[in-house]
Amino acid sequence: MLTRLKRRAHQVVRHLRRPAPTTDPVADVDDTTPRQLLNEPHLATDVDSLIKRQVTQLDFNGAYLTISGQAWFEQFPETDPEKIIKSLILIDQQGVEITVPLVNVPVKVANFPQAGYHGAINFSKLNNGKPLAPGRYEIRLQLRQYLPKGWLIRRTSIGQIGQAAKDLNYTTKMTSYSAKSNQTFSLIFEYKLAAQAFYVSSHKLSDINPLENEVADAGYELESPTLRAFKRRLLKWWYRWYCLRPIKPDQIAFVSDSRTSISGNFEFIYQALQKQANFKTTFYLKPSIKAKKSFREVRQLAKAIATSRYILLDDFYPLIYPLKIRENADLIQVWHAVGAFKTFGYSRVGMPGGPKPTSLNHRNYTKVLVSSQQVVDKYAEGFGITEDKVLPLGVPRTDVFFDKPKQAQIKARLNEELPFIKGKKVILFAPTFRGNGQQSANYPFETLNFKQLYDNLHDDYVFLLKIHPFVQNKPTIPYEYTDFFYDVSDYREINDLLLIADQLITDYSSVCFEYALLKRPMVFFAPDLADYMRSRSFYFDYFDFIPGQLAENMSELLTQLKHPHIDQTKVDQFVDYFFDDLDGHATDRLVAALNDGFAESTAEEAQLDADGQLRTEDGKVIPDWGQRTHAPTQPKQDQA
Repeated sequence: MLTRLKRRAHQVVRHLRRPAPTTDPVADVDDTTPRQLLNEPHLATDVDSLIKRQVTQLDFNGAYLTISGQAWFEQFPETDPEKIIKSLILIDQQGVEITVPLVNVPVKVANFPQAGYHGAINFSKLNNGKPLAPGRYEIRLQLRQYLPKGWLIRRTSIGQIGQAAKDLNYTTKMTSYSAKSNQTFSLIFEYKLAAQAFYVSSHKLSDINPLENEVADAGYELESPTLRAFKRRLLKWWYRWYCLRPIKPDQIAFVSDSRTSISGNFEFIYQALQKQANFKTTFYLKPSIKAKKSFREVRQLAKAIATSRYILLDDFYPLIYPLKIRENADLIQVWHAVGAFKTFGYSRVGMPGGPKPTSLNHRNYTKVLVSSQQVVDKYAEGFGITEDKVLPLGVPRTDVFFDKPKQAQIKARLNEELPFIKGKKVILFAPTFRGNGQQSANYPFETLNFKQLYDNLHDDYVFLLKIHPFVQNKPTIPYEYTDFFYDVSDYREINDLLLIADQLITDYSSVCFEYALLKRPMVFFAPDLADYMRSRSFYFDYFDFIPGQLAENMSELLTQLKHPHIDQTKVDQFVDYFFDDLDGHATDRLVAALNDGFAESTAEEAQLDADGQLRTEDGKVIPDWGQRTHAPTQPKQDQA
């Protein structure tokens, strides 16, 4: 006991003999973390190893925090950034730690050229892609520097924040979406000026099962999973019954569970059919696969599928996949997207959210419409069908990009419906969703800094947000920026919006294919590219494939928006690769195929010309990123 008291007395004496902290605003206060030296436990004294530090900038954008500052060991100047490692350490009340690396920034302070640092933390993704776990955490600064005798490691509080003269507080929310759990958290940041200490707290506010608590907020009634399953069985029984009747050779059924109006591809096809009396058309439209169908509607749908010569789909339609399509009928998928970008369907077997190999989804299509021979193999793989069923006739709704009078009508209408675009350049923000499906669909809005966009662009531009309809966490536009940001997500046809957009911001969305037809600047804003690549692969190398500039952070995004650039050669090659026919007659080709029963056509083969350049049969250059899937023949002139 006496020995322990003596040891404690010596510790107190040593503490009292330590020099008082300097009044320099970036000087280190007492560091309570013990010294950790990997090679030499007494490499430096406590005085020698004090950290001088200061936070020069601290910005919050929702749950996304950016921090810049300076930190260095006063007695050990260093020019080699490889010998200095800076990190933020989050420590909860049980001592569990989370390390966030910081990037060294060359900022010379006195004799310390590597004093600067910069870092970013997305607290909504910090916990293995999920929000920071509930609890209170101290955020400490850690500095590691390699010295001749080993690593010197210290931790301290973050130091003075700029010119802060009082305690600071900031509160926001985080969300997390999955198929079975939609969670909301509060996130509270506290800065204590006296201690120069920084804390963050996470608290769960709600946890909802979307399958059990879905609300019909779109003007339609939802149907229970049990009742939907019963009606699926009933539809199959009625379908077999109506298959005893003859097929009507002039009957076309338009079927969709993602729209209630005749729009998109359906609109173009229907308008073309109206010009001739060859076919009778019927429509079976619902806003969602979960929207209620009456027993009468189920029976009518079964009859239409069983007796129509052609059944046209434009999206995923689970009711129809268990059915065996009759021999003299065609189930035609006209799809809602163009080209091939991120993998889908059976290309994703074994990936998160991918289908089971035994799934029946998509496999009973007899025809699939695509824009180019170059993507036939991608759609065949994605839908689990043979390549001869994939027809590169073109995508009907892209005809608008070749119809100048129709474009003028659309622009005039939008100028009336969206008066705020008059006299301004238009930036259209149209990203795809994150997540594995409709229940988990979300977008990380915390990566989009509304303030920076407003401050840099609002004098000359307006910013339209067209968010994917699956996304559950809708954007919250700060009231002070409502003369710049406008949410047009409820506007159905994105192609109409593309016509008025001077620049497009997207990420991994197929909207880039249509916009490329306009030959205008686009920026691919992908701050989560690494995470997205891990969960969702692409058919082509992303960096070589995209027909626009890549921005992985806000600084790059702002620079590219203010200085738009087009690589005309790359865009031309991109368009030629993904569109076989640039004539605005995709709808006419489909209608002609409907009239003649889809007469067989010969697929094109890639050819090597005399200079070794890979080209399609009609002479279009195949870019490097698109060549891996081709087995080219030799130049024709060498085939004597």
